Amino acid sequence: MKKNIILELKTIIRLHQGENLRKKLTQYHDYDIASVFKDLTPQERKKIYNSLSIQELSDCFAYLENPKLYIDELDTEKTADIIELMDSDDAIDILEELDTEDREDIMRLMDKESFEDVQLLFSYEEDTFGSLMTTNFITVHKTDTIKTAMKQLITEAAINDNISIIYVLDEEDKYYGSIDLRDLIIARVTQNISEIIKTNYPVLNVNDNISENIANIIEYDLEILPVVDENQKLVGVITNDDIVEAYDKEMQDDYAKFAGISSDSRLDEKVLTSVKKRTPWLLVLLLIAFLISFVTSQFEIVIITLPIIVFFQPLVLAMAGNAGTQSLAVTIRGITSENEIKPFKLIWKELKVGLLNGLILGIASFATIFLYLILLKGSIRVGEDFSYVLALKASSVVSISLFLAITISSFVGTTIPLFFNKIKVDPAVASGPLITTLNDLSALVFFYVLAIILFNIVM
Repeated sequence: MKKNIILELKTIIRLHQGENLRKKLTQYHDYDIASVFKDLTPQERKKIYNSLSIQELSDCFAYLENPKLYIDELDTEKTADIIELMDSDDAIDILEELDTEDREDIMRLMDKESFEDVQLLFSYEEDTFGSLMTTNFITVHKTDTIKTAMKQLITEAAINDNISIIYVLDEEDKYYGSIDLRDLIIARVTQNISEIIKTNYPVLNVNDNISENIANIIEYDLEILPVVDENQKLVGVITNDDIVEAYDKEMQDDYAKFAGISSDSRLDEKVLTSVKKRTPWLLVLLLIAFLISFVTSQFEIVIITLPIIVFFQPLVLAMAGNAGTQSLAVTIRGITSENEIKPFKLIWKELKVGLLNGLILGIASFATIFLYLILLKGSIRVGEDFSYVLALKASSVVSISLFLAITISSFVGTTIPLFFNKIKVDPAVASGPLITTLNDLSALVFFYVLAIILFNIVM
């Protein structure tokens, strides 16, 4: 469907211009118009710039994925006009992508109100609700009548499109409550406005951390949420689109950290930039891998004496990593959900899951490996012929190691993110590669120590 729309738009842009082109384009959603930009030549995009009004261009630019590319095609004054008509949060998104000099030139040309709104949002730290909010909202006072509030709504609706919720201020201009648009519309003129004000409406603090609170607020499923400062002054609002976007970004960040890469890695970034972001994590994991190699080297006598069971080492390590990653995913999901998590209950639950999974997989691996060794009938211990006793011992080494590794991995995969969360460190830092590598280390020790014990190998 989207592909057909893009083809339609490309054809329209190539065949029409001026007012005729504007009429054709305004029949489509702003997002669709923005989506076709990347498939057009600079000359074709220029036809759009010259045909659409500043407001219409502003609406389209809010949906562009890489606005800097297209802003470079416009003069500074027109860019300033486009940005100042955007919601302040959308304006910030675009301005942040520009060079400092270009950003300052554009902001100098913006009207005073838009400039102050943008400056306000730039003053808040990146991961706070203040950086995400918009100043596009409507307010009335608790002392207003229904008629006065309705008149205020009609007046401000022309310049503020977030009208589904109207916010109420008290005598000191502090946030007091909220009114649903529907309630205001159907209210009788003689009715007291206090009857339709919700004073317990969810409120966000401008300095609160987005990552720590996003899971709690997304469950409200509200179109718009008020943002207040430390003095309870209403400074902005956050729309449902912003909340969903922030939640999506948080999930992408966690996924990136799970993979052991920087959360701001992008598909279109330069090779050297990607290398700089990924190398630190890889160096940490390399050090742990060196430790694993060193530990393996200490069991050289086992490798020489029992070469056949070494073939099953990857099986034990892989399953330990898989089990740990599963527990990690469950724990991270629990931490980021809106429900209160009980650490000891979760640890005990995951430990029981690990025990049962380890038992099931241990039994399955014992039966499979024992059957394989019987069919192979090869030498298990160097210098000795095949025997059922040695086959039982070899199968036991793998199966018991697997049982212990899966059990411990489930425990580690749960406790590490809980520990990070307790000390106020993002639990997603306990990424998949880190958990997997640590579990590999413990599984390796189980594997070779059991081989030494069951085969009476003298170190």
